[in-house]
Amino acid sequence: MQTATDLAQRLGRQAEAVCRYYLSAGHREGRYWLVGDARNTPGRSLFVRLTGPESGKGAAGKWTDAATGEHGDLLDLIRESCGLVDFKDIADEARAFLSMPPPEPERQSRGQPAPVATGSPEAARRLFGMSKPILGTIVEAYLRERGIVHLQGTESVRFHPRCYYRPDEHSPAAIWPAMIAAVTDLDGRITGAHRTWLDPRSRDKAPIDTPRRAMGMLLGNAVRFGIGDDVMAAGEGIETVLSLRSILPDMPMLAALSAAHLAAILFPPTLRRLYVARDNDPTGDWACNTLITRARAVGIDTIVLSPQLCDFNDDLRNLGLEALRAESRMQVAPDDVGRFMSTAA
Repeated sequence: MQTATDLAQRLGRQAEAVCRYYLSAGHREGRYWLVGDARNTPGRSLFVRLTGPESGKGAAGKWTDAATGEHGDLLDLIRESCGLVDFKDIADEARAFLSMPPPEPERQSRGQPAPVATGSPEAARRLFGMSKPILGTIVEAYLRERGIVHLQGTESVRFHPRCYYRPDEHSPAAIWPAMIAAVTDLDGRITGAHRTWLDPRSRDKAPIDTPRRAMGMLLGNAVRFGIGDDVMAAGEGIETVLSLRSILPDMPMLAALSAAHLAAILFPPTLRRLYVARDNDPTGDWACNTLITRARAVGIDTIVLSPQLCDFNDDLRNLGLEALRAESRMQVAPDDVGRFMSTAA
């Protein structure tokens, strides 16, 4: 089994390739790679030595951030760049970069859980259980890049540092960090999970064919933020709903994950008013109209919230928080403005 020193030295032999992959916002100058910080921010304060001995003073791969005093080797750089915590995850990422075979798996003991069907609700529960809170991870960075900075009450969203992605059943699996969201029923039981694979270099979705996928039982269920009671909002995407929560932080909301599933959500028995956050496209109109018809048929008051652009995350990113707040204030019922709408900047 390779030690941390072994892996760091192997990475040091390919120091420039490591930098080009994990610090793509930087560039080479002489014997150094320059970038803003270990999280791949553009700039010049962090410098990585590209040549030198394998160990000791001046070793290839050693880096220092002149702005913060941080320093380390290329394993530390991978940890910071990918938002990893456990050494096993860091080592696995390094091995994947170096195209090294994974370590021999340990024999399954009697205490280990039995395998479950791929894509099943139980597989979704295990995936969410293995994931971590998003604070300080690439998931937080991904959401902040989309203008979503108010992350209170987002326990249904987690971070997995090494989530498998397989383009199809005949292709080998790749590994990317991912945002994992729990899909739950009205009783709070996890029935599925939604994965958004992320690129640690760009803090955007991973450059793969389908960076978003769901698994488990989705029909009628959703990713929930808060517990639905008498008033609730529903939308399609996680980012859309979290954008609305930036200005309505106390209103329970759910993300149905698609137009078809938005049209089919189940209603809490206490619900009396439903806000429908529509996406501004024909499919969004169909889902909105279908959901309104279903809700009104059982006596639930419905109010449509419409974005100015394609969806509410587009509004938040391009028009700003205050514009989103002003536009939404005109659409939210007056008695709900005081109850749910934040006035903070």
